[in-house]
Amino acid sequence: MTRRYLLAMVMMGTLVMAVASSAGAFGVEVAIGGWQQNPSGSIGYKVLDNEDLLDLEQDLNYADETRLSVRASIDMPLFLPNIYLMGTPMQFSATGQKDEGFKFGDINFDPGPFYSESVLDNLDVGLYYGIPFLETATFEKLSIDLGINVRILDYELTVRQEASGLNESESGVLPIPMVFLAVQFSPIEKLSLEVEGRGISYSGNDLYSIIGRVKFNIFGPLFAAGGYRYEKLKLDEDDVAVDIEFSGPFLEAGVAF
Repeated sequence: MTRRYLLAMVMMGTLVMAVASSAGAFGVEVAIGGWQQNPSGSIGYKVLDNEDLLDLEQDLNYADETRLSVRASIDMPLFLPNIYLMGTPMQFSATGQKDEGFKFGDINFDPGPFYSESVLDNLDVGLYYGIPFLETATFEKLSIDLGINVRILDYELTVRQEASGLNESESGVLPIPMVFLAVQFSPIEKLSLEVEGRGISYSGNDLYSIIGRVKFNIFGPLFAAGGYRYEKLKLDEDDVAVDIEFSGPFLEAGVAF
């Protein structure tokens, strides 16, 4: 995990506690866990043709990585929107191989082995409202939340070739607005089934995130959860072209007050 991302998550936790205590929040939920990220797709920087697109599995030789993730939600009082925060670090690195030369940024790399690292850290900040009276009408079994989400994509892409001494990297921070939808169903008191969706499509760019979660209350405020998460990012901004997917199971534990 990058140092800057660790700092961001600490700040996120501090913000949650500060907002909850000062606003008289109705409820706070905080969870931490691990997500097994399976990468696929392609990535490129200043791409001229298909040979400059690097396949995450075949060219870059990326394998599954399990990374820490944290999330927090605050149920706000009165007419204030509820708050959802989620931090997801994503980092892959490996020595890959490409039999033909390729261009990455302003550098033409030679055929042969090369090292690459891709950091695609995500910070989600969401504001949402629950559908009024739905929980009451369903005897506290069903709730649906609707709102907006801003995903802050903090990326850094690096390609380095030891044999030729060539090196190129690109980094940036990209805020992406998204629509947010969440459904929670509790068939029994200690068990809930949850689905979260975030997404947007504009100018040929597509970003979708789907999380399915089964959550079980252990005792008191403590709960454990597990599920599956899928992320798709098709983006061509600032000369960076990505068409990638990440998916895999996750486990987490947390508290809800």
